[in-house]
Amino acid sequence: MTNTTTLGQLESHLWEAANILRGPVDAADFKTYVFPLLFFKRISDVHDEEYDTAFVESGGDEEYAQFGQNYRFQIPEGCHWNDVRVVAANVGQALQKAMRGIEKANPDTLYGIFGDAAWTNKDRLPDSLLRDLLEHFSRISLGNETAESDMLGQSYEYLIKKFADLTNKKAGEFYTPRPVVRLMVKILDPRERESIYDPACGTGGMLLEAINHVRESHGDDRTLWGRLFAQEKNLTTSTIARMNLFLHGAADFQVVRGDTLRQPAFFLVDDLATFDCVIANPPFSLEKWGDEVWTSDPYGRNFAGMPPAKNGDYAWVQHMIKSMATRSGRMAVVLPHGALFRMGKEGEIRKKILHMDLLEAVIGLGQNLFYGTSLAACILIFRQRKAPGRKKKVLILDASREFKSGRAQNELLPEHVERIYGWYRDYKDVEGVARVATLEEIAANDHNLNISRYVAPKDEREVITVDAAMKRLGESAQAAFFAEEKLIKILKQEGFLA
Repeated sequence: MTNTTTLGQLESHLWEAANILRGPVDAADFKTYVFPLLFFKRISDVHDEEYDTAFVESGGDEEYAQFGQNYRFQIPEGCHWNDVRVVAANVGQALQKAMRGIEKANPDTLYGIFGDAAWTNKDRLPDSLLRDLLEHFSRISLGNETAESDMLGQSYEYLIKKFADLTNKKAGEFYTPRPVVRLMVKILDPRERESIYDPACGTGGMLLEAINHVRESHGDDRTLWGRLFAQEKNLTTSTIARMNLFLHGAADFQVVRGDTLRQPAFFLVDDLATFDCVIANPPFSLEKWGDEVWTSDPYGRNFAGMPPAKNGDYAWVQHMIKSMATRSGRMAVVLPHGALFRMGKEGEIRKKILHMDLLEAVIGLGQNLFYGTSLAACILIFRQRKAPGRKKKVLILDASREFKSGRAQNELLPEHVERIYGWYRDYKDVEGVARVATLEEIAANDHNLNISRYVAPKDEREVITVDAAMKRLGESAQAAFFAEEKLIKILKQEGFLA
């Protein structure tokens, strides 16, 4: 492909790589193999471009062109894409060796980034299949000249979405629909030089949307470098997130693999680190979430109470609240609707959090928007410092009718996102949609936040006068009379009536 490569062509070519794997590899595992190969090819092609640039700038000094400072990532001898491409036997072993060599040569940035794919499993990945894959990727250039970071990043997101569509039920653990992410980020409105944290980052979509938001709304997204933080328990997913950020051009970030609730990764002296924006779509109603650790949590994350041992929803909420910066902190979290009204331990936690006057809004979303569940979810918005007119109040917003129906999955369109955001921004009562409830009113409802308790469905039945109704009846009767006459005429013409 040449410099005229379009986004559609690039997406189509990358998707075809997944099709080569069909049969020997389960669809749920496509991402385990395609993404590392894509990233390997990308950094090899960019490395070649960087060599050419340094060679020209130095007037043809090959020794200078090979200096490490000329490259973003180091590729040791024998670990380049082209070195693996010429291997005829034991291709998987050559691939694995090259990837591990690159990781070791870039310990601060790329350690472990290629994941733990079983490249040497010849039953699943015979040499012939791997050679086909390598040749397929070799037919395109993934350097900056033909695939700038924006285009490559978009195509990478396209693949993530396609893989999510393929695996539906399993996709919820790593992919949040991007329109939902866009809504959450739009509400939090991250600014230049602010810190952003996702404790359950999946493939990194929320951090990427925050970068896009700053670039489009406030200016220089490079002010976020060094201020992006995330944690993800799943190894493959965490490596995909890191590759995703690199391919989108992010220069400095921390995505740590680990169990956030049991072993949080970010600290400030001997306490949890805090951030300006905290955003997440954590796993819904996680059963084995770590209650055995939280009984004596050293970070005080059980400040509002101990969540049930078999449901970690309010463990995530409390962890995220503790992670908000004292003055500027705000957060958005996706939860199942049950978190709004379940009683017992969760009810007590909800009561204490409400009394802290941190909860700003509850947004109920439509059903079947998320992978892995057809149930509707909700977004909770918290702020350390509410605007004066929002103190001791909570906006209860029913956006459950805002979606486009789809065969397998419903979807939020841009107009839905804008409409929901507009209701949030206006923060006022809207019949059938929104209600600004006081904390006193919520307390009178036993701190139950079930949306239907506050927002009654709008009565869309048309109210008309008796005269108007009689007029319509007359018009209908006249229309029926004419239709009957026409039908009789047709039947006579066709010989059915004498």
